Amino acid sequence: MSYAPSSDFPPTDPPPKLLDRVRDRIRRKAYAKRTEQSYVHWIKRFILFHGKRHPAEMGKDEVEVFLTSLAVDRNVSASTQNLALSAILFLYREVLDLPLPWLENVERAKKPDHLPTVLTRQEVQLVLAGLDGVTGLMLKLLYGTGMRLMECVRLRVKDVDFSMGQITVRDGKGGKDRVTMLPRSLADPLQLHMAQVKAQHMSDLSAGSGSVWLPDALAVKYPNAVKALKRLRKEIGARKHSAESSNLGLI
Repeated sequence: MSYAPSSDFPPTDPPPKLLDRVRDRIRRKAYAKRTEQSYVHWIKRFILFHGKRHPAEMGKDEVEVFLTSLAVDRNVSASTQNLALSAILFLYREVLDLPLPWLENVERAKKPDHLPTVLTRQEVQLVLAGLDGVTGLMLKLLYGTGMRLMECVRLRVKDVDFSMGQITVRDGKGGKDRVTMLPRSLADPLQLHMAQVKAQHMSDLSAGSGSVWLPDALAVKYPNAVKALKRLRKEIGARKHSAESSNLGLI
């Protein structure tokens, strides 16, 4: 006797795609969002380069051909080539979980040794004096505070303390926080910029937008925080810091 399959049970979900598995693994390991974007980009390029073959079917030769093509045909820098290799290593080790000892023998590109060009104080002052607008403010903050570029881009209203003359840098390199000084000469321009940001934010809210992305499901825990310009003291404890209160980037 034969039995027809029952329709009472829902069909099983299809297995996740490879790049979705990569994203899931990266987020489980709490890597930075830009690392996720970079790794997914280079893994995708590696797969497309070899005609959409599955990485499990490839090995050392395919990896070396891809890296060589980046250096010879695309003329990428050594750091870019090494980033592509790191993404591929992550794919095989963390996602596919394949024991591939040949990965250890893939040679990384070496960065050439060059002496940096360092501007004098007078040259720096001339450069900064010729800048204005948001770009000029950002560069002056980079020079005056020692922040990295993405730290400046992600700077939030709540992390600028004018009374103390300092800026709190959240989730910097290595996932660490630190405090840096706010130059006095930038206090007034920064306050003016914040006033312009507030006006833009209010205009966006009135148009039905003005919300921002929040990490770690904070948008669910603090539903009003996605559109808040200033700190929501009653909703958010002082121990929370990454993006849960003042959720509008300065730049």
